[in-house]
Amino acid sequence: MLGLSHILGQRHKERATDEPYEGGILSAGSARLRFSAQFYLIAMLFVIFDVETIFIFAWAIAFRELGWVGYAGVMIFVILLVVVLIYEWRIGALDFGPDGKRILKAYRKITKDEKVQKS
Repeated sequence: MLGLSHILGQRHKERATDEPYEGGILSAGSARLRFSAQFYLIAMLFVIFDVETIFIFAWAIAFRELGWVGYAGVMIFVILLVVVLIYEWRIGALDFGPDGKRILKAYRKITKDEKVQKS
């Protein structure tokens, strides 16, 4: 099949053919962007809580068949998730922006250093 498509396929060499995406828009710059570690941490948390949603949704669909054993299982799961969420909150994993006190401290240090350099 691959050989036949190679023989019968169209042959053209356009300027955009060698580009990664033939969308008609010329690429500018590198596609390699640097993201902070905080971005990846939040992405992992998002995936973890999506899996939680899928598990609870599957439990809700089979609620009558699972009975009290299924209810106990999902309650243990939810309690464990709440404990993990509290732990992540306490260690600062859910802090999305910079702390105002740290910004103010860094600003004061910069202005202090500038005053020392001027004198």
